[in-house]
Amino acid sequence: MTTDLKAAARTALACLDLTSLNDGDTAADIDALCRRAQTAHGPVAAVCVWPRFVAQARAALPAGIKVAAVANFPDGALDQARALADVATIAQAGGDEVDVVLPYRALMAGQSTEVAEFLSEVRFASRPLTLKVIIESGELQTPELIAQATRLALAAGADFVKTSTGKTPTGATPAAAAVMLKEIQASGLPSAGFKASGGVRSVADAAGYIAQAEAALGAQALNPQRLRFGASGLLTDIEAVLGGAASTASNAAY
Repeated sequence: MTTDLKAAARTALACLDLTSLNDGDTAADIDALCRRAQTAHGPVAAVCVWPRFVAQARAALPAGIKVAAVANFPDGALDQARALADVATIAQAGGDEVDVVLPYRALMAGQSTEVAEFLSEVRFASRPLTLKVIIESGELQTPELIAQATRLALAAGADFVKTSTGKTPTGATPAAAAVMLKEIQASGLPSAGFKASGGVRSVADAAGYIAQAEAALGAQALNPQRLRFGASGLLTDIEAVLGGAASTASNAAY
């Protein structure tokens, strides 16, 4: 095991949004998730849950671990009222972060003005919470649409632009990450961040995205204020690597 892999595991742990967004999630599942978030090697950055579990997660976690919840999820409809209702639920329950799905089908249909207005309203309603905009890069498919979605999210004031919901066939990919990171870099926004989500299961997967983020945004961006990973299974591999065992995952994207 290389020192580099351990370093990547430490960064990935500090930047991990430990996630449970299954349709059948129960209160017991969220209790288990919150216990899992506090590891022998240190805490994760956040847990990410459905809005209905925000209050429970907030009560179960120390203040240093953020509580994120999803809005307009997972379908990304052009439904401003629904998204704002989700944001209100998250904020009122004590959440720290909102992961909202950009209406990507509307964007693909050429409704960029409507998408921009949607994101602006969500940004206004969610302040001062951290806002992550999920562009669903695997559905957008083309670099041009991925770039446009990233620009719209940043223009609306997103704190992070996130690849995927994890609910579609294609999650995060190095190619999509490269486009998104290029747009974040070009924006000149000193605090805008990137979140890889969907299919990030191994430390080797994470290490590739860490290297991409460092190349585009600099080493100073390798922290939870600028870089996140959304995953449910990645923590198992992080703990294996930091514990001195072999990686438990062999399906790295790199």
